[in-house]
Amino acid sequence: MAANKQLTGKFKAASQSFIAISLLWLLMLFVLSFCEIGYTGAVHQLPGAPLKVILWALLGDIAFLLTLLFKAFVIYLIIYFLYATAAKTLYKVVITLSLIIHLALIKYFVTTLVPLGADIYGYSWADIKQTVGASGGAGVGAILMFLAFLVLIVFAFKLLPVKLRINFNVAAVILTLSFLLLFADTTSLIKPVNLRSEFANNLAANKSGFFYAASLSHFYPPDDDVDIYADSYIGDYEGVKSQPAAFDYTDPANYPFLHADRTGDVLSPFFKPAAQPPNVVIMLVEGLGRAFTNDGAYLGNFTPFIDSLAGKSLYWRNFLSEGGRTFAVLPSLLGSLPFTKNGFSEMGAQMPGHLSLPRLLKDNGYHTSFYYGGDSHFDNMDMFMRMNNVDEVNDQRSFPAGYVKLPAINGFTWGYSDKELFRHYFATRLPAQHGPQLSVILTVSTHDPFLLNEEGAYVQRFEQRMTQLGFDEAKKKQYRNYKNQYASILYLDDALRSFFNTYSKRADYANTIFLITGDHRMPELPMSDKIDRFHVPLIIYSPMLKRTAQMSSVSTHFDISPSLIEFLKHNYKIKSPQLVAWMGQGLDTAAGFRNIHSYPLMQTKTDLLDFIQGEYHLNGNTLFKLAADMSEEPVQDEAKLNQLKDAFDQFKRRNNRVINGARLIPDSTKTRY
Repeated sequence: MAANKQLTGKFKAASQSFIAISLLWLLMLFVLSFCEIGYTGAVHQLPGAPLKVILWALLGDIAFLLTLLFKAFVIYLIIYFLYATAAKTLYKVVITLSLIIHLALIKYFVTTLVPLGADIYGYSWADIKQTVGASGGAGVGAILMFLAFLVLIVFAFKLLPVKLRINFNVAAVILTLSFLLLFADTTSLIKPVNLRSEFANNLAANKSGFFYAASLSHFYPPDDDVDIYADSYIGDYEGVKSQPAAFDYTDPANYPFLHADRTGDVLSPFFKPAAQPPNVVIMLVEGLGRAFTNDGAYLGNFTPFIDSLAGKSLYWRNFLSEGGRTFAVLPSLLGSLPFTKNGFSEMGAQMPGHLSLPRLLKDNGYHTSFYYGGDSHFDNMDMFMRMNNVDEVNDQRSFPAGYVKLPAINGFTWGYSDKELFRHYFATRLPAQHGPQLSVILTVSTHDPFLLNEEGAYVQRFEQRMTQLGFDEAKKKQYRNYKNQYASILYLDDALRSFFNTYSKRADYANTIFLITGDHRMPELPMSDKIDRFHVPLIIYSPMLKRTAQMSSVSTHFDISPSLIEFLKHNYKIKSPQLVAWMGQGLDTAAGFRNIHSYPLMQTKTDLLDFIQGEYHLNGNTLFKLAADMSEEPVQDEAKLNQLKDAFDQFKRRNNRVINGARLIPDSTKTRY
């Protein structure tokens, strides 16, 4: 009897001490949430309804902690019965480490305005070091902040638990609630459904909860009932039939994406015929989003030259990138390729044989080249290009003396500025003498940390541009929180102006087609909604155009290469195979708003969460309806939700077959091209 009483007493003491320490953990999370929101407001801005953001942030902290407490208590209890002091000390150490990680995750968010998820696992250690270093790393201010917070934690754990007396009944209620939440979806329970912008939702999210949940899903993916070996099927939900697959696949068991090429030639009606195949120059602009580009940009038009060029071009205002980071742009735009697990290029030497715009054009007599001001090892860009037989891969290692890199921070820099990149391009790409050219150019100046060698001049241009846009002083003050971002955008716009001025003096200018698009939307400017991350412009400009047009129809990077190949095949008799594995159906040139495509979108190397079909966008388990300006609103439509999930699952099955070794094209096609 006495032994039972002693055990009961020890259990109660363990429960009370555990909850007392845990409440201090919660208090520190609350402190960090207030600091995060305040600091974000000082460095960037606060979203609308900041009190609602604070409330949801605190609820998120509570939900995050409750999901952990019962599991942590089981371990704590075992150690406590062996050695009570050791249990308390170890728990405090674990909490301290978790709070330091939490603080680092907050710093990442304040820098990027995107919570860190499992995408970190999709990058090599070299890529991570380059990204962190070029973004500023852990500066003196960050180190001092970490040390100050560490002192605060030690002080709190040393003094407060002695004064904090927790009634056993209170401890029992908290532990019981934590136990019950093991069987509930806390993400849906504490979800800021009423916050109107993606920025507000991201700010309110508990950064540790987001990171750990994403990591868990990455290493232990949930069973979503997608049979990766089953044949593609068409589901039927509540009388609403899923749209059929875009293609008639010829041999889905062995070649999951292989189909007859039935891309229509939609570009020829806009072009004058020419005797020789044209040069093609593709400008991939880092972070170029529609939010701040061209007429109707909701943040204001900070690209006056690009806007003027769009008026002389074929311009798609509702265009989408296929990825939320640079990793996706080369495979999706040049190859119309599936994502596989962490992005097609991430497969490295295991990338299956495939077709691409560079490969096919080289086979038809084109000289092909790639230009990048940074290190093309990043995201395996150089490997992807060489696997596609690109003649020249030019990156920071190919720049001779006399070129100036972007300013370094902590010894790191992304490489050469866009003006220097373009100067290097013109020094090495002379007008074609022995056939046409394909040039692919990827810029870097509009990448975090947005440092420029001409910073003062472009910050002044930023101030002038705000005045030209009619901003009042209150709005100007808000925008100055992002002066480096907007200065880099204006710099890029000037660099493109200079590029076209120089190119217009070349003998081959009259026979060149230029494409300009963003690799993704710059996330360091607050985003309005989920689709905003992918919303970029597409401009096709050429002296060969016989008329211009603006399109509100939706297309994506997947559609560019199929349409270019079909245009060149129709007009210049270039050869291409009848069977292809394009993800894209080709550009839609309809003037009005519509979407005839059904495509996945991949936000990061580990986040394949998005799918578009018709006027709907699926993100995870949430359905949005797209408006004519590509804004979106959540909608409740179970039949439509299931329809998009079914179509998305069809893609996942095929994509997973490629991950598991299936081929994209037959060996005969690979050998021929």
